Amino acid sequence: MNETSNATARGFADDLDLLVEASREAGREALKFFRNDVQVWWKNGGTSPVTAADHAANDVLIDRLRRARPDYGWLSEESEDGADRLGRDRVFIVDPIDGTRAFMSGQDTWVVSAAITERGRPVAGVLYAPSLDELYIADAHGRVEKNGRPLAIEPHDGPARISAVDDMVKRFAPSLGATERLSRIPSLAYRLAMIADGRLDATIVKPSAHDWDLAAADLILANAGGGVRDVDGKALVYNMPSPRHGILFAARQDLLSPLVMSAGTG
Repeated sequence: MNETSNATARGFADDLDLLVEASREAGREALKFFRNDVQVWWKNGGTSPVTAADHAANDVLIDRLRRARPDYGWLSEESEDGADRLGRDRVFIVDPIDGTRAFMSGQDTWVVSAAITERGRPVAGVLYAPSLDELYIADAHGRVEKNGRPLAIEPHDGPARISAVDDMVKRFAPSLGATERLSRIPSLAYRLAMIADGRLDATIVKPSAHDWDLAAADLILANAGGGVRDVDGKALVYNMPSPRHGILFAARQDLLSPLVMSAGTG
């Protein structure tokens, strides 16, 4: 490896370490509010909840990440968006609490999601589930781990385990053949992590997901042997003017093509 490659590798490692430290700290801050009488507001016309814990965790991420990398762009669900990020090669894309509804109802399946993208694709990603003490990490060199153990998706015999809303299952899941329906997990990022660690095989995402729901989990799932695709079968591009995405498929690799083909015939 030449000097430039060594420097690049060190940069990715430093960035990943930074994401881990910041995500753990943000998760510890959010835990102070968990299963307590947390203050809740509603945004997006009263359809999306946000809690005092979301804001507190976001403040931690801003302080730790933006102070350490002031030249990186910034996109967070709980920060005002601006066009400045579009001119940056590297961008932090974060969700202080992905799965706010799970958080509010006292379920454990919520995560701090933090990624760095470079020219539209994630190069470092962290998901931290504080209530479960689960840490998923991935980098641009193929590394992917859960609590320090490498992840690799192993196809299995039997029905494909799927978690999605009813209309998405009815529309697209028949393309997979026999399926086993699992209860839906409110956190999209955690659902993708469950595919990466083999507890799920697929999820179908309705047209409402944003960059901050996906960027970290996308890299984790890809490195583990799965993927996220749009209805045209294309990988996602991040840090575009609009961070919102349409219908998406996330699955272990052998199930992606049937799902994409079902979009063309649905």
